[in-house]
Amino acid sequence: MRSGIDILVGTPGRIKDHLQNGKLDLSKVKHVVLDEVDQMLDMGFAEQVEDILRVAYKKDSEDNPQTLLFSATCPHWVYDVAKKYMKSRYEQIDLIGKRTQKAATTVEHLAIECHWSQRAAVIGDVIQVYSGSHGRTIVFCETKKEANELALNASIKQDCQSLHGDIPQKQREITLKGFRNGAFKVLVATNVAARGLDIPEVDLVVQSSPPK
Repeated sequence: MRSGIDILVGTPGRIKDHLQNGKLDLSKVKHVVLDEVDQMLDMGFAEQVEDILRVAYKKDSEDNPQTLLFSATCPHWVYDVAKKYMKSRYEQIDLIGKRTQKAATTVEHLAIECHWSQRAAVIGDVIQVYSGSHGRTIVFCETKKEANELALNASIKQDCQSLHGDIPQKQREITLKGFRNGAFKVLVATNVAARGLDIPEVDLVVQSSPPK
């Protein structure tokens, strides 16, 4: 950063730290990208993002940076932010449109109804049938407690590890590396694993309960 860079990728908190410490100058920024903008603003980062952008933007100036917002969903407040930092003639690009099939056409979707007490056993069977002994599976749970209990259940525990917010970052990295390398076949995770992971050869993704 001291010798100059073209692109800076960072979390709002860390970028704000560098701004406040005088280690970062955003006065000449030409492009601003907010990724996962719905999640970022919904998780309480709105104030930090606004503090950062305030440095680079001047009211009604034509020289403000080009601004690009990427979002999986577009609640009304995403548009409120867009209007604040984008030009009035901003363009909206919808990659889904009115298509009813919003998931990849190569993916098969199954819904299986079962009593909660049978869920672990059913998931174990589904893993055997659809992922086999060589495939990889990610099972998403809603809570850390549920992830821990499922990962220790006799139906799948022999080849399984869990991943959630209470696990230290260092251990999370070790767990993800093991899963990528095939050291174990089943990863039971909360939504901490839902974003930004690139793991090839995952044959099966299970939602242990529909997200609320």
